[in-house]
Amino acid sequence: MSIQHNISLKEYNTFGINVYAKQFISINSVKELVEILNLNNDIFLLGGGSNMLLTSDIEKLVIHLNLKGIIVNDTEQDVVYVTAEAGENWHEFALWCISQNYGGLENLSLIPGNVGTSPIQNIGAYGVEIKDTFYQLEALEIETGKTKIFTKDECNFGYRNSIFKNELKGKYIIVNVTFKLTKNNHKLTTSYGAINSYLKSKETPTIKDISDAVIAIRQSKLPNPKEIGNSGSFFKNPVISKVHFKTLKENYPEIPHYIINDNEIKIPAGWLIEQCGFKGKRFGDAGVHAKQALVLVNYGNATGKEIVSLAKKIQQKVKKIFNVEIEIEVNII
Repeated sequence: MSIQHNISLKEYNTFGINVYAKQFISINSVKELVEILNLNNDIFLLGGGSNMLLTSDIEKLVIHLNLKGIIVNDTEQDVVYVTAEAGENWHEFALWCISQNYGGLENLSLIPGNVGTSPIQNIGAYGVEIKDTFYQLEALEIETGKTKIFTKDECNFGYRNSIFKNELKGKYIIVNVTFKLTKNNHKLTTSYGAINSYLKSKETPTIKDISDAVIAIRQSKLPNPKEIGNSGSFFKNPVISKVHFKTLKENYPEIPHYIINDNEIKIPAGWLIEQCGFKGKRFGDAGVHAKQALVLVNYGNATGKEIVSLAKKIQQKVKKIFNVEIEIEVNII
């Protein structure tokens, strides 16, 4: 365990932004983590680097959390509890669960990032969120070095949100997460039309069939971060009032939407951005992906500040045309 100096973080963030860490250390155990925090707790935590946009060099000590391991805990007739260390790649963990016939994560296949960051923003896709299978997590308090177990209720999960993005932001380091998954009688979520289309030929689809469908869908419209720098969905899908939606519907009869309740409607941010003419547009090396307007990309040498500038232009135009505010989902650092 040794601290390195002036390390490029380009390979440690999926946007491929070339900023530098003044000090950098990779941690492979909780014991090492406690030791380094005892020496310096003014830190910047780096996991899979998938939900962040770096805009400048990092002056704090950068800790790369490289905790690995998967443990199968208690099992019941139809349920299994699986704990994954924070440094496990999310997609690889989801595929491992599917290979064991553990159901619940199949709709979340191919989401970039690591297990440890998944509860922070309550990652979700195709009708499923982390909170649906989440059981508990273990986190280390940065100030005291003590560990604490957080239950599902204590995490205050919301849409792309949790207590770790709000009251406890920067106060804890998640070291492992436990999921409650199904072993038999899997409850499949296939309500999204795109998934149904892929499953037409499957009389009795399995969790692997759903995972394969999700992977195919995501690969067809989302860029691979190893080929084009990106962080997946850059904006949250906005939720508007039913009254506001009726007004938009009059001017845009084809507007896609999802009913949340009697008073709220969710609108795809990608559709709003596309209607504003940004889809496929490039501004230097910063751009909007050609197949999915919800994704901002780095074509090579864009800076984080250039991508933020583009995001603000998009927000302003969506607000001007639709009177809808779209919130950035990615952490701007």
